[in-house]
Amino acid sequence: MLGISRYRLKLAKNKVMLERFFRLSENQTNVRTEILAGVTTFLTMAYIIVVQPAVLSGKMFGLTTGMDFGSVMTATCLSAALATVLMALLARYPIAQAPGMGENFFFVFSVIPAATAAGFANSWQVALGVVFLSGGLFLILSLIGLREMIFNSISPSMKCAIAAGIGLFIAFIGLQNTGLIVKDPGSAVKLNAHFTSPDLIVFFAGLLTTAVLHARKTRGSILWGIAVATLLAVTLKLALASSTAPLIADSMLVKQFQFAHSVIAMPPGIAPTFFQMDLKHALSLAMLPFVFVFLFMLMFDAIGSLIGVCEQSGFMRDNKLPRAKQAMISDAVGTVAGAVLGTSTVTSFIESAGGVEQGGRTGLTGIVVALLFLIALFFSPLVAMIGSYPPLTSPALVIVGAMMMQNVARIDWKDHTESLPAFLTLIGIPLSYSIADGLALGFIGYPLIKLLSGRGREAGWLNYTLGSALVVYFVFVRSRMA
Repeated sequence: MLGISRYRLKLAKNKVMLERFFRLSENQTNVRTEILAGVTTFLTMAYIIVVQPAVLSGKMFGLTTGMDFGSVMTATCLSAALATVLMALLARYPIAQAPGMGENFFFVFSVIPAATAAGFANSWQVALGVVFLSGGLFLILSLIGLREMIFNSISPSMKCAIAAGIGLFIAFIGLQNTGLIVKDPGSAVKLNAHFTSPDLIVFFAGLLTTAVLHARKTRGSILWGIAVATLLAVTLKLALASSTAPLIADSMLVKQFQFAHSVIAMPPGIAPTFFQMDLKHALSLAMLPFVFVFLFMLMFDAIGSLIGVCEQSGFMRDNKLPRAKQAMISDAVGTVAGAVLGTSTVTSFIESAGGVEQGGRTGLTGIVVALLFLIALFFSPLVAMIGSYPPLTSPALVIVGAMMMQNVARIDWKDHTESLPAFLTLIGIPLSYSIADGLALGFIGYPLIKLLSGRGREAGWLNYTLGSALVVYFVFVRSRMA
């Protein structure tokens, strides 16, 4: 009895500490809700644990970059955990971080080939050096407050458009990943009419479960949707194992979804990529442009994701984000640490909106996500089973995207100097398949439309500077990369 009493007393003290530090009551949340939100966020972004090493090692494309798959996986989990903890403790926001999609493809298809073309035999080490330098510059900009100034200079309509545009983007990704929207040479994309495909059956089951539970205001609706979809996928996999029907044999369920042969495994070693970045050659004239391109991508992906989640969760105050500087420092430190460990740019994940939708409002959500990334190192077979089969997590992306679209109502549609740049951003993000490029369209258009409409003073000098810099980037840098 005495032991139980001491345990309960210790548990009560821990709850009080969490309450005081994260201000749970003030944010209208509790420990259970924050844990549930953290688990939800983690499951919607757990795919990065599998995808990131597959991209950087080249296995996803049938290439050989020289980077070790297992080492990159460990680096991914460690850098994600570190950056997310920093976000949780410094800024106290429920925003998780991990190596970003887009930057990893740029790392493999642009930076490594450029290093090879420059005559550097250790091309991937040079690429890591480029990531390290861009993260260092990003940290300096964060410490001096320039990123915060950029963040606060964005108009309310543009912020809402960014949130809605990202919502469209992640929903589009979810629909593509599950195979409902497919490529078409005549119209770019089209609807997949094979609704009897096992992948679409799993997806619709997860989507319907999540949507109904969400409409009934059931806590953990996204998590329950993932669980139901996983159970169905396992059942269908067993039932269709001997089928030779083309629609079934070609499905992701047959080709990709593999049962975990074990639940627990020791984490892969990190030695092959740890502290391997080549800073000397990364500072060469041939590689410096890529440092600034990475800096650009990191800055606008981070700002876009931060605005998207914070607008969705109601953290904005008078068009400003409290503790913005602390929030922006975390992904800069994460990128630097990630390069040291052996992975590409670390940034805020828009999938954090999934946890926010489940009620996550404080950094305690991030602490849970960070712990799960560390635990995932020991449960990699199980995480790989869920994270590598898109129909299991795609419903969460669609639901979150739908929720983020409510920000469209807050755009000032009657003021065309606000609504037109906002629309460029909103539609540009999903159609360019890039948060950074979509933001660039809006940031170039905003000061131009204000100026030519005779309301140039409303834009502010920072918007003009930013717009001009982006024009220079696209004309003199991006055009040569195309």
